[in-house]
Amino acid sequence: MKRYQHKRSQRRQLTSRWIGIAIAFYAFIAIGIAEAGLGVLLPSILSTYQLTPATVTLLFVSQISGYIVAAFSSSLVSSRLGLARMLLIAASALTSALLIYALSPYWSIVVIAGTLLGLGIGLIDAGINTYIVQDSRSANLIGSLHAFYGIGAFLGPTVATTLLAVGINWRQVYLVLASVVSVLVIGLISVILCRYQPMMARVTTSETTAVANLQRALHYPTVLLTGLLLLVYVGTEASVGNWAYTVQSVARQTPKLIAGYSVSAYWMGLTIGRFSLSYCLKRLGAVRTISLSLSLLTIGLVAWWLLPNPWIGLPLIGFALAAIFPATIWLIPQRVPEPLVPAAVGFATSSASFGAAIVPTGVGWLANWAGLDIIPMLMLPPAIVMIGIHCWLVQHQQS
Repeated sequence: MKRYQHKRSQRRQLTSRWIGIAIAFYAFIAIGIAEAGLGVLLPSILSTYQLTPATVTLLFVSQISGYIVAAFSSSLVSSRLGLARMLLIAASALTSALLIYALSPYWSIVVIAGTLLGLGIGLIDAGINTYIVQDSRSANLIGSLHAFYGIGAFLGPTVATTLLAVGINWRQVYLVLASVVSVLVIGLISVILCRYQPMMARVTTSETTAVANLQRALHYPTVLLTGLLLLVYVGTEASVGNWAYTVQSVARQTPKLIAGYSVSAYWMGLTIGRFSLSYCLKRLGAVRTISLSLSLLTIGLVAWWLLPNPWIGLPLIGFALAAIFPATIWLIPQRVPEPLVPAAVGFATSSASFGAAIVPTGVGWLANWAGLDIIPMLMLPPAIVMIGIHCWLVQHQQS
C-alpha cells in the first residue's frame, strides 16, 4: 500500500512538473513568433509608413528601454511577485505591443509600443531560463527549451510569408501573431488561479536580497562578459532574421516566396540544431560545442555573403547559432556562485535581448548609407567578437 502511494505521489509530481515545462515551452514559441515575424513584414512596414532602412530602426531602438528595465528588474520582480505573476505581466505587455503594431495608424505610436515588446520578451526570457536551469531535474531541457523558440521563430516568417502571399495585409498578420501570444496570457492566468506552486514560489536563493545579489553578480567579470557574449549573439541572430528577407527580396531580387521561405529555413536550421543540443553536450561538452558552433557560424556567414543562393548560407547560419545561447546559459551555474545564479541569468538573458535592438539598428544605419548588399558582410565582425569573448570565458571559469 505504501509503495502504491509512493508511486502515485511520484506520478503527481511528474505531472505537476510538466505543467510548468509546457508553459515554459509555449512561452518560448510565443516570443519566437513575435520576434521572427518582423523580418518578413519589414518591407511592408517600410512601405506603409514611408520609411528608410535607417528610420525603421527606431522600432529596434524603442525596444531598448524595455530590455534595460527587464535586465535589471527580472530577478527583483520574480522575488517579490513570483514567476507566474511576472510572466503574466510580460505576456500581457507583449500581446499589447503586437496589437498596437497591428492597429496603430501612426508610426510614432508603433515605436513607443516597442518598449512594451522589449519588456515582455526580456522578462519572459530571463524568468523562464532561470526557472529551467535552477531545477536540476529540468536543467537538461535547456536545449529543448530554446528549440521551442526556434519552432516559434520558424513559424513566424512561414505564417507571415504565406498570409502575405494570399493577400492578407501585414496588420492582419500581426493580429494573428497577437492571438498566438494571448494564449500564453490565458495559460498564466489559469496557473495563478490554480495556485500552481512551482511557478508561484518567489525566488529566494540566499539570505541577501535580490538587489544585493544583482550587485554582487555584476562584480564578476564572467557575468559581465557572458552578458556581452549573449548581447552580440542575439544581435547577430536578430540581424540575420530581421534583414535577410529584405536583403534577398530587395537587394538580390530573389522572388518573395523564396526569400520568405529561405528565412524560415534559417530558423529551421536553428531549431534542428537546438533539438540536437543535448546530444552535443553529452558527447562534446558545452565549451567544445560553442567553439565548433562559432567556427561553423563563420563559414555560414561567408557563404551568405559570397553566394547569392540563400538556401546554402542561411540554414547553415541558423544551425551554427543554435547551441551558443543555451550552452552559455547552461554554463552560468558552473561559472558563478549558486546564490547569484538567478541574478546572473536574468542579467545575461536580458542583456541578450538588448542586443536584439542594438545590432540590427547599427546594421540598418550602415545599410542605409552603403546599401542593403553590405548586410551579410556586416555579420562577420560580431562573430569574431563572440570568438574572442568565448576564449576569455574558457580561460577564466570563475573570477
